[in-house]
Amino acid sequence: MGNFYQGRPKLRRLQKPAVDKPLNEVLKELRTRATSNSNSTYREQSLKIHGLICAKCAREFDDKTRHLLTVHHKDGNHTNNPPDGSNWENLCSYCHDDEHSRGILGDYFRKAKEDKA
Repeated sequence: MGNFYQGRPKLRRLQKPAVDKPLNEVLKELRTRATSNSNSTYREQSLKIHGLICAKCAREFDDKTRHLLTVHHKDGNHTNNPPDGSNWENLCSYCHDDEHSRGILGDYFRKAKEDKA
């Protein structure tokens, strides 16, 4: 039974950030930032710039199926939302899942190869 948990990563405890501001001011800033740079804003921008098409599989979408398109941040930074859309690509939900699972799968195969050697 001990071997089962051996390879699992340990959970990290969240630490409180060192902030000199009162909690209500921090929350107010976060709410303001969230509404000014909301997910729907850059999503709509990306759909308008890049069109209703998946950048990976080239599947085309219409207004009825546009909810299946997601905006993928190329550099992985969700706060990097340039107005020209250079950090975004529209991916269907399947390709988006594939994009994010590639690293996990690669790490798995790399570790398995190292364990064999």
